[in-house]
Amino acid sequence: MITELPSPKIDAAPSDNFAVLSQSVSEADFALFQRLIEGETGIYLAPVKKALLVGRLATRVRQLGIRSLRDYYKRVVADPDERMHMIDRISTNETQFFREPLHFDFLMNRVVPEWRTKERAGKRPRHIRVWSAGCSTGEEPFSIAMTLLDHFPASTGWRLEVLATDLSTRVLEKGCLGAWPLERSNQIPAAYLKSYMLRGTGSQEGTMKAGPELQQVVRFERLNLHDETAYPRSGPFDLIFCRNVLIYFQPVTKVHVVRRLLDELAPDGYLLVGHSENLNQLTDRVRTVVPTVYMLAAAGRV
Repeated sequence: MITELPSPKIDAAPSDNFAVLSQSVSEADFALFQRLIEGETGIYLAPVKKALLVGRLATRVRQLGIRSLRDYYKRVVADPDERMHMIDRISTNETQFFREPLHFDFLMNRVVPEWRTKERAGKRPRHIRVWSAGCSTGEEPFSIAMTLLDHFPASTGWRLEVLATDLSTRVLEKGCLGAWPLERSNQIPAAYLKSYMLRGTGSQEGTMKAGPELQQVVRFERLNLHDETAYPRSGPFDLIFCRNVLIYFQPVTKVHVVRRLLDELAPDGYLLVGHSENLNQLTDRVRTVVPTVYMLAAAGRV
């Protein structure tokens, strides 16, 4: 039996609100959110993440005039739209342009020459399909698009498609806009910046925006990697980027997600994961090309 806690008033400043909520959240209350979030998204919040949960939900609880996280949990269970708001708030969306540069070096030094050679030999079409899973606000898929468009321009008959998916509707909306503060431009190689980004003027001063060539090849969709029925089923993909996503899942969930990703990978495609993620511990369907880059093995099952 779970004893109801008194509902504290949530009418203080945000910092005070956080303190009040932190004191009012029992382990049982945290466990309710923990199970709900993992069941909906696959994201596992360890017990030490209690303060993180409170910190990310406190403002929303105050906006709604709800008096406790227990009451907010009841609202989330009953209201699918609010459940989506909660998922947006608990999602981690750290990103930047050309993050983990070794992966982009791999594209230019290994993948680009390989695809050119195969195309000349008639062993691959001039059509490249990429999936950025966990794309956040779009920096990753647009970085991929700049890299590949620079080597496989449409003017030479190549066609590029980049599918960008994320769990959070909030970050997808930002990705679709394709606009960022101008100070982020220092993350982009100068040649790419000149070729593919537009500098804001007038009311857009201080911003940069993805140019039309990028916007034409990158497509954003919401996708929950934990939901096996929601996968794009539009593969195979020549490249799948799923970086720093698996770290939020428990081992069983990781195995299921990796299996589905591999089902979408082309026979000679590459799957790239984060620097702290290792697929060899999860499946025998892959072989390591270089650390954090994998291809399908000749045989094997999850």
